[in-house]
Amino acid sequence: MTELIPSVYADTSVFGGVFDEEFGAASRMLFDAIRAGAFRLVTSEIVREEIAQGPQAVRDLFQEMVRDAAIAPVTADALRLREAYQEAGILAPQWKEDALHVALATIAHCDMILSWNFKHIVHYRKIPLYNAVNTLEGFGSLRIYSPLEVVGYGNQDKDV
Repeated sequence: MTELIPSVYADTSVFGGVFDEEFGAASRMLFDAIRAGAFRLVTSEIVREEIAQGPQAVRDLFQEMVRDAAIAPVTADALRLREAYQEAGILAPQWKEDALHVALATIAHCDMILSWNFKHIVHYRKIPLYNAVNTLEGFGSLRIYSPLEVVGYGNQDKDV
C-alpha cells in the first residue's frame, strides 16, 4: 500500500520558531521531518514577504526549505475565504494576514496548517469557526496544529 505524505502549510511563525528558545526544538524537528520526506511543505508568497522583513537566519532557512516546497498562490478564492472568516467575526480586520494563511492552506487542500500563533490561528475557539466557514464555503475542514503536535513522537505510534 502506498502511504500518502501529508502536506503541511507552515506559516511565518514556524520558520522563525527555529530560532526561538521556546519553540526551537519542535520547529527544528518539524523541518528535519520535512527534509526526511515525512511531510510535504507548502508555504506562500505571504510567508516569503513576511520573512523578508525578518532576521537573516530565518531568511536563509526559508530559502533552503522553499526549494522543495509548493507555493500556495494568493487567488481570488483565497481572498474571498479570508473575507468570509472576517465576516464571521473570527478575526478583526487588522489580523487579515493571519486569516489569509488559513485561507491559503485551505484553498491549497493542505492536510494541515502549522503555526505558533496561538492567538489567531491555533486557538481552541477559532479552529471550529474556521472549519465552519470552510464548510459553508464548500471546502473541507483543515487540521490546525502547532508543530509540537505533529513531531517528536518517534515510532511509538507504530502499533496504533
